[in-house]
Amino acid sequence: MMLAHERSMRLPPWFKVRLTTSGQFKRVNSLIRANRLHTVCRSAACPNLTECWNAGTATFMLLGNVCTRACRFCNVPKGRPQGLDTEEPTRVAETVSALKLKYAVLTSVTRDDLEDGGSGVFAETVRAIRAKSPGCRVEVLVPDFQGAEASLLIVLDSNPDILNHNLETVPSLYAKVRPQADYLRSLDLLAKSAKYGAITKTGLMLGLGERMDEVRKVMGDIQSIGCSILTLGQYLQPGKNHLPVEKYYHPDEFAMLRDEAMAMGFKHVASGPLVRSSYHADRYGKDDDLMSNGSAAVFPKPM
Repeated sequence: MMLAHERSMRLPPWFKVRLTTSGQFKRVNSLIRANRLHTVCRSAACPNLTECWNAGTATFMLLGNVCTRACRFCNVPKGRPQGLDTEEPTRVAETVSALKLKYAVLTSVTRDDLEDGGSGVFAETVRAIRAKSPGCRVEVLVPDFQGAEASLLIVLDSNPDILNHNLETVPSLYAKVRPQADYLRSLDLLAKSAKYGAITKTGLMLGLGERMDEVRKVMGDIQSIGCSILTLGQYLQPGKNHLPVEKYYHPDEFAMLRDEAMAMGFKHVASGPLVRSSYHADRYGKDDDLMSNGSAAVFPKPM
């Protein structure tokens, strides 16, 4: 899906998104609406929404649809959330079961207003999915919990298959891109998760004004703390009040970074203009052989 103002920016020719909808798309949409759930696909205006929903997959967004932070790259509504939906984990598990998913991705808005940062809801949802769909693998994409280790451990103790936390950008851009976050705090969350024994994953958006040497330095930081899965994608401005795109990276540049990351020792790298943190996550998160042998991909394939 491409927003009108994005079309006016004359995206490079390698940005092509299929907009056709299938019966599976309609089923996913219907179940999400019927169960009063949110998805990052829709709330964050993801360009891959139709492809993923046509394939019967979606990334469930927990803890409502209002974020307590004001990151300047994100399309999720910002403000003061109202209350907590204690039945949400059950409804997510029911939807996962109805869709017969073998791989589910859970993320959330950031809830700095909650004492545990929402970690309890993550854990309850993981357990609810496992109880209703024992064969389903679960990836969690968590916020930084303001550095609270106790909150992180609540999530880790629910035993998700992959613990994901996105660094998003290079340290020099944090004040501009995500002013309420901290690079070292996020890196520490990934390091603690890896030491706990979790398979860890993180991602970067490119095109916000970072230098290539900064990207390589961050990749080195990530690999050095035991994070094994990396995603690299192109930042797209979701609205006129968000940060503008400083550069569109060519698919060849994504392929080069993929190769460099694999040479550093990452087990899995997804790198390409349309790659998002959850895009095709099931392809490298569902197979034990893949998790041990390593894989790399560029999405989409250059045309």
